[in-house]
Amino acid sequence: MTGLRIGVVGGSIAGCAAAIAGARAGADVTVHERSDGALQDRGFGIVIPPPLHRELVAGEYLGADMPTTPVATRVWLARTPGRRSARELARQQAPVAPCNWGLLWRALRARAGGGAYHRGLPVVSVGRTPSGGALIRTADGEREYDIVVGADGHRSVTRERVAPGVRPVPAGYLVWRGTIPAAALRDHPAQRELLESAWVTLGFPGGHGVFYLIPGAARGSRLLAYAIYASPPHTATAPGAPVSAAYVRHIAEEHFPAEWAEIVARGEHTAQALHPVADFVVPRTAEPPFLLAGDAASVTRPHTASGAVKALQDALCLERSLRASSSAAGALRRYADERSAEGARLVALGRRLGRVLVEDTPDWPAMGPAEVDALSRTALDGTDSYLYGSVQRRR
Repeated sequence: MTGLRIGVVGGSIAGCAAAIAGARAGADVTVHERSDGALQDRGFGIVIPPPLHRELVAGEYLGADMPTTPVATRVWLARTPGRRSARELARQQAPVAPCNWGLLWRALRARAGGGAYHRGLPVVSVGRTPSGGALIRTADGEREYDIVVGADGHRSVTRERVAPGVRPVPAGYLVWRGTIPAAALRDHPAQRELLESAWVTLGFPGGHGVFYLIPGAARGSRLLAYAIYASPPHTATAPGAPVSAAYVRHIAEEHFPAEWAEIVARGEHTAQALHPVADFVVPRTAEPPFLLAGDAASVTRPHTASGAVKALQDALCLERSLRASSSAAGALRRYADERSAEGARLVALGRRLGRVLVEDTPDWPAMGPAEVDALSRTALDGTDSYLYGSVQRRR
């Protein structure tokens, strides 16, 4: 496979990871990134399974010096009925390695630096050559490749060649994301101590929030990252009505225990965003000479914490497939056999999690460890998720 030409559409996490995979397998890789800005400023907190992190370091996708804030325990909380204090519902052993999206991208970008990286020229389209190869078209012309990797997100132009007509399916609810300086926890020592060793799921009527510490951009600094899921406010149900990212402060004041409400509602945010939750999956993730990776192949609901994780796993699979195959087409078929099923599994898991954690929430304060474990097993439905480690071991 030496001398194989791979063009990657998209230079974010999925694209950089795919570029590393191709280069490690001996290919000549070129990345086409539409943005000319600094991608490290995008995104918020993410979590990855510790075994995957170790595999990426061992495979030289990441350096061991990329900061993470590993914790081993998941703590479930709710507000005590009639009071503003927090009630602990359950604890599960669920090790994760939280990290900063920007720092992860920066680390991958540095390792993908061996090939060409073109930015600021959006890919207009991709096509086939008469000989069975692939073309990438940008404003400055065409380039021919043996394989084109579509790592260009949910609006992928590459996906139209592999699975035309596939579009995101709205879930009907939203996710508010944010980061707050860890200094905001200074006046909340109990919450800070909890977050030093655990990540937190806070249930409330009609939704839930997830909280964890991540490294900040400055060396040694940390941020509190959150993702809060709920339906849009009644005032924004009309088509086209705006929903403010700041509405999360109202959710916190209305539903959170007092200490958590104060952190989220009054804390000084370093970043905040609002996204509609949606998902989709393609029937097959590759159709030679095109291959889909990351969100171009499937978008799962964020409850699965698998956006960046799946993109990284896609890259590892691509490298294995290239090394194990004698032709580009064979490598893509091998990749599709493995990753198509995984995308479908994660989308189904995300939908089940959405039902039990947002669409039909339980009476959170009435729950204890047995009820939380039963809820988790119902959502898993026999499948695996690193977010529910100890529950899976007790199945």
